[in-house]
Amino acid sequence: MSKKNTTGSWSRRSVLKASAASAAITGAPLFFSRHAYGAEFLNNPGDKGSVTLGFNVPQSGAYADEGADELRAYKLAVKHLNGEGDGGMMNTMQPSALKGNGILGKKVEYVTGDTQTKSDAARASAKRMIEKDGVVMVTGGSSSGVAVAVQGLCQDAGIIFMAGLTHSNDTTGKDKKANGFRHFFNAYMSGAALGPVLEKTYGNDRTTYHLTADYTWGWTQEESIVASTEAIGWTTGAKVMTPVGAGDFSQYITPILNSGADTLILNHYGKDMINSLTQAIQFGLKDRQVNGKDFQIVVPLYSRLMAQGAGENVKGIYGSTNWHWSLSDAGSQAFVKSFGQEYGFPPSQAAHTCYVQTLLYADACERAGTFEPCQVVAALEGHKFDGLGNGPTEYRAGDHQCFKDVLVVKGKENPSSQFDLLEVVEVTPRAQVEYPVDHPMFAGGDLGVCNNGV
Repeated sequence: MSKKNTTGSWSRRSVLKASAASAAITGAPLFFSRHAYGAEFLNNPGDKGSVTLGFNVPQSGAYADEGADELRAYKLAVKHLNGEGDGGMMNTMQPSALKGNGILGKKVEYVTGDTQTKSDAARASAKRMIEKDGVVMVTGGSSSGVAVAVQGLCQDAGIIFMAGLTHSNDTTGKDKKANGFRHFFNAYMSGAALGPVLEKTYGNDRTTYHLTADYTWGWTQEESIVASTEAIGWTTGAKVMTPVGAGDFSQYITPILNSGADTLILNHYGKDMINSLTQAIQFGLKDRQVNGKDFQIVVPLYSRLMAQGAGENVKGIYGSTNWHWSLSDAGSQAFVKSFGQEYGFPPSQAAHTCYVQTLLYADACERAGTFEPCQVVAALEGHKFDGLGNGPTEYRAGDHQCFKDVLVVKGKENPSSQFDLLEVVEVTPRAQVEYPVDHPMFAGGDLGVCNNGV
């Protein structure tokens, strides 16, 4: 058996050394002996005919709309993994070890929880899933504060965390964990994708005013957008923090009128973005001219659900997104068709990333031949895949961040339906949004070693 360190965690290096040693002793090929040591791990389903996943999403709070769509996607993923329905992206994912008979032959079951868009509530919900329900993996969340909190809990407990919708740089930066993985893009990527498009559209001489959600996502989103806009010559004016779930943003919008700024950057998400954008339009910001320029509003992180909530107010407004249902690749269209047949409308980016994370976890278990967290970590690290709607993608081993193309979108002037509100104006290539593991915006964290929980 491989040596376990004093913290109860298994390093990938020690696992591989043990496997190599076993192969050397027996003379057997490495792939026959990689699981021969039979490591114990928390919530091992053993001989049970099923395995349980934990879907921890905001069913209340400012991000509840995103959470509802996440839960729809999770349920659809379970259906497909168990061999029901049309299979969705299981038919386009490459490479794939999925068989449509559950995971490792065990039927997939699930439990759900409400994060309430609050870190403490999310941790309590995840803790219950781990201790009471025996889940082997926790996933979900639409707030980076929630994601960071639950990821830390899962690391300490010895459970894999497949992050849902989390955009803060910190999730795979200073707060990254060996047991945690993020498919969703991040704030740095949004800034890197948006900068050149904003320069081409609005020029090099702008003064910005930031309204920013006062938690980890907002902080890193603001930092990233400031860096990208200052790089194209824009001047950063006021930066004002706002509480999550404020509802009424009028007290924060009024000062903009006399600030001298000609561009408002809304570092808000979910219902907060809907409310702040709607109120900014009601205050007449879009009708103003400042510094000889038409006043503009930018929403760095967009979603179809937010656009739908804000309605006509999104017209002409730029932002970025992880994925959009209008994409024409085979994976996206397979998912849109399957989700639409199940629920009657197209999926959001939140639904997409959560569905994909579930498939990627299941596939890693199949490739590893076990639910043991440290072997699943080894299967995910450096894994390259395609057919899941974002083009060729890699789970970088150094920080467990997915790297792929990023979409720049704009609110449509003449939408054809209540869902057709955003148009993709540019597919930003991965090379433009990539950065080194030790980039200053991501510094200070230690990935550490994986933890099997026993």
